[in-house]
Amino acid sequence: MTKKRVGIMGGTFNPIHLGHLLIAESAYEAFDLDEILFIPCGKSHLKEDVLDAKTRISMIGEAIEDNPHFALSTIEVEREGYSYSYETIAELKAKNPHVEYYFIVGADSLMYMDNWMKPEGIFNEVTVLVASRKGTSVEELNKKIDELKAKYEKADIRVLPISNTDISSSEIRERVKEGKSIRYMVHYKVIEFINKNHIYSKEND
Repeated sequence: MTKKRVGIMGGTFNPIHLGHLLIAESAYEAFDLDEILFIPCGKSHLKEDVLDAKTRISMIGEAIEDNPHFALSTIEVEREGYSYSYETIAELKAKNPHVEYYFIVGADSLMYMDNWMKPEGIFNEVTVLVASRKGTSVEELNKKIDELKAKYEKADIRVLPISNTDISSSEIRERVKEGKSIRYMVHYKVIEFINKNHIYSKEND
């Protein structure tokens, strides 16, 4: 029986933007995946002042509903305490032993992943797909990949055929606060949701 192939896109998604969607679509196509699972974190141990999970989940839903191979999981939001990727992967694999998982990250995240909580629970359990990013050279990225493969015997790390876009959630939040356009940075339905609910605007400070 052929295993189902599922990509994991994790993060705060505060808010989800077109860069996230482009990387997910690239991974889906390049590695013949069956589905991309967007998993917003609950309580992040790396970031503070993150928008409430319910609102972030709603924005993800708006952004991915028109793509039949994108799906949403609230597995980390439902977990108490901080969200750790190795726990999420372990839980997903236990519940779905018939699924082969691919963990999608940007080059900036890969550079520090061996400092994450129990990184062996990621590198030894799933294939890692990495999108290159401005600020990280090809040489730096390849060197880090070689280091990680030497450190984690089972590590399978592959580079996506797309550059990680320079769109950032923090820039989007700042532009909304300043009353500037975020068109072509965020899915139009997410823009409508942000405007309708006055998210990130000055009046919410």
